[in-house]
Amino acid sequence: MDRILRRRDALRAQLAAKKLDALLVVAPTNVAYLTGFTGDSSYLLLGRDRDLIVSDGRFTTQLEQECPGLEAHIRPNVQSLNKAVAEVATRLGVGSLGFEAAHLSVADWEALKGELTGTSLAATTELVETLRAVKDDDEVARIREAVAIAQDAFLKLKGELRAGGPATEKDAADRLEAHMRALGATGTSFPTIVAVGRRAALPHARPTAETRIGDDDFVLIDWGACRRSYKSDLTRVVVTGKVTPEFERVYRLVLAAQERAIAAIRPGACAQDVDAEARSFLEQAGFGRFFDHGLGHGIGMDVHEGPRLRRESPTILEPGMVVTVEPGIYLPEWGGVRIEDDVLVTPDGHEVLSSLPKGLDAVRA
Repeated sequence: MDRILRRRDALRAQLAAKKLDALLVVAPTNVAYLTGFTGDSSYLLLGRDRDLIVSDGRFTTQLEQECPGLEAHIRPNVQSLNKAVAEVATRLGVGSLGFEAAHLSVADWEALKGELTGTSLAATTELVETLRAVKDDDEVARIREAVAIAQDAFLKLKGELRAGGPATEKDAADRLEAHMRALGATGTSFPTIVAVGRRAALPHARPTAETRIGDDDFVLIDWGACRRSYKSDLTRVVVTGKVTPEFERVYRLVLAAQERAIAAIRPGACAQDVDAEARSFLEQAGFGRFFDHGLGHGIGMDVHEGPRLRRESPTILEPGMVVTVEPGIYLPEWGGVRIEDDVLVTPDGHEVLSSLPKGLDAVRA
Protein backbone atom coordinates (compact mmCIF):
# COMPACT_ATOMS: atom_id res chain seq x y z
CA MET A 1 0.00 0.00 0.00
CA ASP A 2 2.94 2.36 0.55
CA ARG A 3 3.56 2.61 -3.21
CA ILE A 4 -0.11 3.43 -3.80
CA LEU A 5 -0.01 6.15 -1.14
CA ARG A 6 3.12 7.57 -2.79
CA ARG A 7 1.28 7.73 -6.10
CA ARG A 8 -1.56 9.71 -4.54
CA ASP A 9 0.89 12.03 -2.79
CA ALA A 10 2.70 12.67 -6.09
CA LEU A 11 -0.59 13.56 -7.73
CA ARG A 12 -1.71 15.63 -4.74
CA ALA A 13 1.43 17.77 -5.04
CA GLN A 14 0.11 19.06 -8.37
CA LEU A 15 -3.21 20.34 -7.03
CA ALA A 16 -1.94 23.60 -5.54
CA ALA A 17 -0.03 24.52 -8.70
CA LYS A 18 -3.20 24.00 -10.71
CA LYS A 19 -5.29 25.90 -8.16
CA LEU A 20 -7.49 22.90 -7.48
CA ASP A 21 -8.95 21.85 -4.15
CA ALA A 22 -9.48 18.29 -5.40
CA LEU A 23 -9.27 16.05 -8.46
CA LEU A 24 -12.02 13.70 -9.57
CA VAL A 25 -10.46 10.55 -11.01
CA VAL A 26 -13.00 8.67 -13.14
CA ALA A 27 -11.06 6.34 -15.48
CA PRO A 28 -11.27 2.81 -13.97
CA THR A 29 -7.60 2.10 -14.69
CA ASN A 30 -6.54 5.35 -13.05
CA VAL A 31 -8.73 4.64 -10.02
CA ALA A 32 -7.14 1.20 -9.73
CA TYR A 33 -3.63 2.64 -10.05
CA LEU A 34 -4.27 5.12 -7.22
CA THR A 35 -6.23 2.84 -4.88
CA GLY A 36 -5.70 -0.85 -5.70
CA PHE A 37 -9.46 -1.21 -6.29
CA THR A 38 -10.29 -3.60 -9.14
CA GLY A 39 -14.02 -2.96 -9.36
CA ASP A 40 -15.89 -0.44 -11.48
CA SER A 41 -18.55 2.27 -11.27
CA SER A 42 -16.48 4.16 -8.71
CA TYR A 43 -14.71 7.53 -8.68
CA LEU A 44 -11.81 8.71 -6.53
CA LEU A 45 -12.00 12.20 -5.05
CA LEU A 46 -8.41 13.15 -4.27
CA GLY A 47 -8.11 16.27 -2.12
CA ARG A 48 -5.22 18.29 -0.74
CA ASP A 49 -5.42 16.52 2.62
CA ARG A 50 -8.12 13.86 2.25
CA ASP A 51 -8.98 11.10 -0.24
CA LEU A 52 -12.32 9.40 -0.66
CA ILE A 53 -13.68 6.81 -3.07
CA VAL A 54 -17.32 7.11 -4.12
CA SER A 55 -18.86 3.72 -4.86
CA ASP A 56 -21.97 1.63 -4.17
CA GLY A 57 -23.05 -1.25 -1.99
CA ARG A 58 -21.92 -3.96 -4.38
CA PHE A 59 -18.31 -3.12 -3.57
CA THR A 60 -18.40 -2.48 0.20
CA THR A 61 -16.55 -5.67 1.13
CA GLN A 62 -14.24 -5.50 -1.87
CA LEU A 63 -13.20 -1.96 -0.96
CA GLU A 64 -12.43 -3.03 2.60
CA GLN A 65 -10.24 -5.88 1.29
CA GLU A 66 -8.47 -4.06 -1.53
CA CYS A 67 -8.24 -0.52 -0.14
CA PRO A 68 -7.66 -0.71 3.62
CA GLY A 69 -7.53 2.73 5.18
CA LEU A 70 -9.17 4.50 2.23
CA GLU A 71 -12.33 6.37 3.19
CA ALA A 72 -15.35 5.26 1.16
CA HIS A 73 -18.69 6.93 0.47
CA ILE A 74 -21.24 4.23 -0.38
CA ARG A 75 -24.11 5.80 -2.27
CA PRO A 76 -27.69 4.45 -2.10
CA ASN A 77 -28.82 2.49 -5.15
CA VAL A 78 -31.34 5.20 -6.01
CA GLN A 79 -28.63 7.89 -6.13
CA SER A 80 -26.59 8.48 -9.28
CA LEU A 81 -22.80 8.46 -9.12
CA ASN A 82 -22.65 12.10 -10.21
CA LYS A 83 -25.12 13.16 -7.53
CA ALA A 84 -23.09 11.29 -4.91
CA VAL A 85 -19.88 13.03 -6.02
CA ALA A 86 -21.61 16.42 -5.85
CA GLU A 87 -22.88 15.63 -2.36
CA VAL A 88 -19.42 14.67 -1.14
CA ALA A 89 -17.69 17.64 -2.81
CA THR A 90 -20.19 20.03 -1.25
CA ARG A 91 -19.83 18.43 2.18
CA LEU A 92 -16.04 18.70 2.00
CA GLY A 93 -16.17 22.32 0.87
CA VAL A 94 -14.44 21.72 -2.48
CA GLY A 95 -14.41 25.06 -4.30
CA SER A 96 -12.53 24.00 -7.43
CA LEU A 97 -12.74 20.44 -8.70
CA GLY A 98 -10.55 19.13 -11.49
CA PHE A 99 -11.82 16.27 -13.65
CA GLU A 100 -10.30 13.95 -16.24
CA ALA A 101 -11.42 15.53 -19.49
CA ALA A 102 -10.42 12.52 -21.59
CA HIS A 103 -12.56 10.13 -19.54
CA LEU A 104 -15.64 12.02 -18.29
CA SER A 105 -18.37 12.03 -20.93
CA VAL A 106 -20.16 15.22 -21.90
CA ALA A 107 -23.38 13.78 -20.46
CA ASP A 108 -21.71 13.05 -17.11
CA TRP A 109 -20.02 16.46 -17.10
CA GLU A 110 -23.37 18.17 -17.63
CA ALA A 111 -25.02 16.05 -14.94
CA LEU A 112 -22.22 16.71 -12.46
CA LYS A 113 -22.23 20.42 -13.20
CA GLY A 114 -25.96 20.52 -12.67
CA GLU A 115 -25.66 18.85 -9.27
CA LEU A 116 -22.80 21.00 -7.94
CA THR A 117 -23.43 24.21 -6.05
CA GLY A 118 -20.56 26.46 -5.08
CA THR A 119 -18.00 24.24 -6.86
CA SER A 120 -16.36 25.05 -10.18
CA LEU A 121 -15.22 22.34 -12.60
CA ALA A 122 -11.84 22.48 -14.34
CA ALA A 123 -10.70 20.12 -17.09
CA THR A 124 -7.36 18.36 -16.61
CA THR A 125 -5.46 16.10 -18.99
CA GLU A 126 -3.12 13.16 -18.40
CA LEU A 127 -2.22 13.94 -14.79
CA VAL A 128 -2.47 10.31 -13.73
CA GLU A 129 -1.29 8.98 -17.09
CA THR A 130 1.96 10.92 -16.76
CA LEU A 131 2.61 9.22 -13.42
CA ARG A 132 1.73 5.83 -14.86
CA ALA A 133 4.24 6.21 -17.71
CA VAL A 134 7.15 5.60 -15.31
CA LYS A 135 6.88 2.17 -13.69
CA ASP A 136 8.18 1.23 -10.26
CA ASP A 137 9.99 -2.05 -9.57
CA ASP A 138 6.78 -3.91 -8.72
CA GLU A 139 5.13 -2.82 -11.96
CA VAL A 140 8.15 -3.87 -14.01
CA ALA A 141 8.09 -7.26 -12.27
CA ARG A 142 4.45 -7.72 -13.23
CA ILE A 143 5.15 -6.81 -16.86
CA ARG A 144 8.01 -9.33 -16.86
CA GLU A 145 5.58 -12.00 -15.71
CA ALA A 146 3.14 -11.07 -18.47
CA VAL A 147 5.91 -11.22 -21.06
CA ALA A 148 7.12 -14.62 -19.82
CA ILE A 149 3.62 -16.10 -19.98
CA ALA A 150 3.07 -14.75 -23.49
CA GLN A 151 6.38 -16.16 -24.69
CA ASP A 152 5.83 -19.62 -23.20
CA ALA A 153 2.35 -19.77 -24.73
CA PHE A 154 3.71 -18.80 -28.15
CA LEU A 155 6.35 -21.52 -28.02
CA LYS A 156 3.61 -24.05 -27.27
CA LEU A 157 1.60 -22.81 -30.23
CA LYS A 158 4.63 -22.84 -32.49
CA GLY A 159 5.23 -26.48 -31.59
CA GLU A 160 1.64 -27.26 -32.48
CA LEU A 161 2.00 -25.47 -35.81
CA ARG A 162 5.08 -27.57 -36.48
CA ALA A 163 3.01 -30.69 -35.80
CA GLY A 164 0.34 -29.69 -38.32
CA GLY A 165 -2.29 -27.93 -36.21
CA PRO A 166 -4.29 -25.82 -35.43
CA ALA A 167 -6.14 -25.58 -38.72
CA THR A 168 -7.40 -21.99 -39.02
CA GLU A 169 -6.53 -18.47 -37.84
CA LYS A 170 -9.29 -18.68 -35.25
CA ASP A 171 -8.11 -22.08 -34.05
CA ALA A 172 -4.60 -20.69 -33.57
CA ALA A 173 -5.87 -17.61 -31.69
CA ASP A 174 -8.09 -19.72 -29.45
CA ARG A 175 -5.26 -22.13 -28.72
CA LEU A 176 -2.80 -19.34 -27.93
CA GLU A 177 -5.23 -17.62 -25.58
CA ALA A 178 -5.96 -20.92 -23.81
CA HIS A 179 -2.23 -21.53 -23.34
CA MET A 180 -1.79 -18.09 -21.77
CA ARG A 181 -4.62 -18.69 -19.31
CA ALA A 182 -3.29 -22.14 -18.43
CA LEU A 183 0.12 -20.58 -17.73
CA GLY A 184 -1.34 -18.06 -15.26
CA ALA A 185 -2.69 -15.17 -17.29
CA THR A 186 -5.95 -13.64 -16.10
CA GLY A 187 -6.75 -12.83 -19.71
CA THR A 188 -5.33 -11.43 -22.90
CA SER A 189 -4.01 -7.91 -23.32
CA PHE A 190 -6.23 -7.44 -26.40
CA PRO A 191 -8.01 -9.64 -28.97
CA THR A 192 -5.30 -11.85 -30.44
CA ILE A 193 -4.32 -11.18 -34.05
CA VAL A 194 -3.59 -14.14 -36.32
CA ALA A 195 -3.32 -13.21 -40.00
CA VAL A 196 -2.24 -15.54 -42.79
CA GLY A 197 -0.40 -14.23 -45.85
CA ARG A 198 -2.07 -11.29 -47.55
CA ARG A 199 -4.36 -10.75 -44.55
CA ALA A 200 -1.23 -9.75 -42.61
CA ALA A 201 -1.29 -6.52 -44.63
CA LEU A 202 -4.08 -5.50 -42.21
CA PRO A 203 -2.26 -4.26 -39.08
CA HIS A 204 -5.26 -5.11 -36.88
CA ALA A 205 -6.59 -8.16 -38.71
CA ARG A 206 -8.99 -10.32 -36.74
CA PRO A 207 -8.65 -14.12 -37.05
CA THR A 208 -11.23 -15.87 -39.19
CA ALA A 209 -12.56 -19.41 -39.15
CA GLU A 210 -12.30 -19.55 -42.93
CA THR A 211 -8.62 -18.74 -43.51
CA ARG A 212 -6.43 -21.79 -42.94
CA ILE A 213 -2.90 -21.87 -41.60
CA GLY A 214 -0.85 -22.89 -44.62
CA ASP A 215 -3.04 -21.13 -47.18
CA ASP A 216 0.02 -18.93 -47.66
CA ASP A 217 3.68 -19.22 -46.73
CA PHE A 218 3.55 -17.25 -43.49
CA VAL A 219 1.32 -16.09 -40.64
CA LEU A 220 1.60 -12.96 -38.46
CA ILE A 221 0.72 -13.35 -34.77
CA ASP A 222 0.25 -10.37 -32.41
CA TRP A 223 -0.66 -11.32 -28.84
CA GLY A 224 -0.22 -10.44 -25.20
CA ALA A 225 -0.97 -11.74 -21.71
CA CYS A 226 -2.45 -9.94 -18.72
CA ARG A 227 -0.95 -10.92 -15.37
CA ARG A 228 -1.69 -9.19 -12.05
CA SER A 229 -3.34 -6.30 -13.95
CA TYR A 230 -0.31 -5.66 -16.20
CA LYS A 231 0.05 -6.39 -19.90
CA SER A 232 2.54 -7.61 -22.48
CA ASP A 233 2.41 -7.07 -26.25
CA LEU A 234 4.46 -9.07 -28.77
CA THR A 235 4.41 -9.81 -32.50
CA ARG A 236 6.17 -12.51 -34.49
CA VAL A 237 5.88 -13.88 -38.01
CA VAL A 238 5.99 -17.64 -38.53
CA VAL A 239 6.82 -19.22 -41.90
CA THR A 240 4.63 -22.26 -42.52
CA GLY A 241 5.68 -22.71 -46.15
CA LYS A 242 8.81 -21.51 -47.91
CA VAL A 243 10.95 -18.44 -47.35
CA THR A 244 10.57 -16.56 -50.63
CA PRO A 245 13.08 -13.91 -51.73
CA GLU A 246 10.45 -11.19 -51.27
CA PHE A 247 9.61 -12.37 -47.76
CA GLU A 248 13.28 -12.52 -46.85
CA ARG A 249 13.89 -8.98 -48.10
CA VAL A 250 10.89 -7.50 -46.26
CA TYR A 251 11.62 -9.42 -43.07
CA ARG A 252 15.27 -8.38 -42.95
CA LEU A 253 14.32 -4.74 -43.47
CA VAL A 254 11.77 -4.77 -40.66
CA LEU A 255 14.17 -6.52 -38.30
CA ALA A 256 16.95 -4.05 -39.07
CA ALA A 257 14.58 -1.11 -38.54
CA GLN A 258 13.53 -2.53 -35.17
CA GLU A 259 17.12 -3.11 -34.07
CA ARG A 260 18.05 0.47 -34.97
CA ALA A 261 15.15 1.85 -32.95
CA ILE A 262 15.82 -0.33 -29.91
CA ALA A 263 19.47 0.74 -29.94
CA ALA A 264 18.33 4.39 -29.69
CA ILE A 265 16.30 3.84 -26.51
CA ARG A 266 17.93 5.40 -23.45
CA PRO A 267 17.13 8.02 -20.80
CA GLY A 268 17.02 11.48 -22.35
CA ALA A 269 16.17 10.24 -25.84
CA CYS A 270 13.20 11.91 -27.51
CA ALA A 271 10.36 9.60 -28.52
CA GLN A 272 10.11 11.08 -32.02
CA ASP A 273 13.82 10.46 -32.58
CA VAL A 274 13.45 6.79 -31.69
CA ASP A 275 10.55 6.57 -34.15
CA ALA A 276 12.69 8.28 -36.80
CA GLU A 277 15.45 5.68 -36.46
CA ALA A 278 13.15 2.99 -37.82
CA ARG A 279 11.05 5.17 -40.10
CA SER A 280 13.94 6.84 -41.92
CA PHE A 281 15.58 3.45 -42.50
CA LEU A 282 12.43 2.05 -44.12
CA GLU A 283 11.97 5.25 -46.13
CA GLN A 284 15.50 4.98 -47.49
CA ALA A 285 14.76 1.39 -48.47
CA GLY A 286 11.71 2.56 -50.42
CA PHE A 287 9.09 1.20 -48.02
CA GLY A 288 8.27 4.30 -45.98
CA ARG A 289 4.71 4.61 -47.27
CA PHE A 290 4.05 1.01 -46.24
CA PHE A 291 4.78 1.75 -42.57
CA ASP A 292 1.88 3.97 -41.59
CA HIS A 293 1.54 3.67 -37.81
CA GLY A 294 3.59 4.79 -34.84
CA LEU A 295 6.68 2.82 -33.91
CA GLY A 296 5.35 1.88 -30.48
CA HIS A 297 3.61 2.80 -27.25
CA GLY A 298 3.88 2.41 -23.53
CA ILE A 299 2.42 -0.68 -21.87
CA GLY A 300 1.36 -1.27 -18.30
CA MET A 301 -2.13 -1.55 -16.86
CA ASP A 302 -3.39 -0.65 -20.34
CA VAL A 303 -1.91 -2.16 -23.46
CA HIS A 304 -1.76 1.30 -25.04
CA GLU A 305 -0.56 4.08 -22.73
CA GLY A 306 2.19 6.66 -22.54
CA PRO A 307 4.74 7.30 -23.79
CA ARG A 308 4.02 7.16 -27.51
CA LEU A 309 6.83 6.48 -29.97
CA ARG A 310 5.68 8.28 -33.08
CA ARG A 311 6.27 11.28 -35.30
CA GLU A 312 6.18 14.62 -33.51
CA SER A 313 6.08 13.05 -30.04
CA PRO A 314 8.15 15.35 -27.77
CA THR A 315 8.22 12.95 -24.80
CA ILE A 316 11.67 12.49 -23.28
CA LEU A 317 12.27 8.88 -22.21
CA GLU A 318 12.93 8.21 -18.52
CA PRO A 319 14.12 5.17 -16.59
CA GLY A 320 11.15 2.98 -15.72
CA MET A 321 9.22 3.56 -18.94
CA VAL A 322 8.26 0.37 -20.80
CA VAL A 323 7.51 0.65 -24.50
CA THR A 324 6.79 -1.58 -27.46
CA VAL A 325 8.94 -1.29 -30.58
CA GLU A 326 6.96 -2.62 -33.55
CA PRO A 327 7.89 -1.44 -37.05
CA GLY A 328 6.12 -3.10 -39.95
CA ILE A 329 5.80 -3.21 -43.70
CA TYR A 330 2.31 -3.86 -45.10
CA LEU A 331 1.98 -4.59 -48.81
CA PRO A 332 -1.57 -4.87 -50.20
CA GLU A 333 -2.29 -8.17 -51.95
CA TRP A 334 0.96 -9.65 -50.59
CA GLY A 335 0.91 -9.43 -46.80
CA GLY A 336 2.69 -7.78 -43.92
CA VAL A 337 5.61 -8.27 -41.58
CA ARG A 338 5.72 -6.75 -38.09
CA ILE A 339 8.18 -7.57 -35.32
CA GLU A 340 7.40 -6.35 -31.81
CA ASP A 341 9.21 -6.50 -28.49
CA ASP A 342 8.72 -4.91 -25.07
CA VAL A 343 11.59 -2.69 -23.93
CA LEU A 344 12.37 -1.19 -20.52
CA VAL A 345 14.22 2.13 -20.30
CA THR A 346 16.99 1.61 -17.73
CA PRO A 347 19.19 4.21 -15.98
CA ASP A 348 22.00 3.54 -18.44
CA GLY A 349 20.16 2.47 -21.58
CA HIS A 350 17.53 -0.18 -22.16
CA GLU A 351 16.61 -3.82 -21.57
CA VAL A 352 14.58 -5.90 -24.01
CA LEU A 353 12.15 -7.77 -21.77
CA SER A 354 11.08 -10.22 -24.46
CA SER A 355 13.53 -12.84 -25.66
CA LEU A 356 11.85 -14.88 -28.39
CA PRO A 357 14.31 -15.45 -31.26
CA LYS A 358 13.54 -13.28 -34.28
CA GLY A 359 16.36 -13.93 -36.71
CA LEU A 360 15.31 -15.20 -40.13
CA ASP A 361 16.42 -18.70 -39.20
CA ALA A 362 14.02 -18.70 -36.22
CA VAL A 363 10.80 -17.86 -38.06
CA ARG A 364 10.10 -21.31 -39.51
CA ALA A 365 7.30 -23.26 -37.85
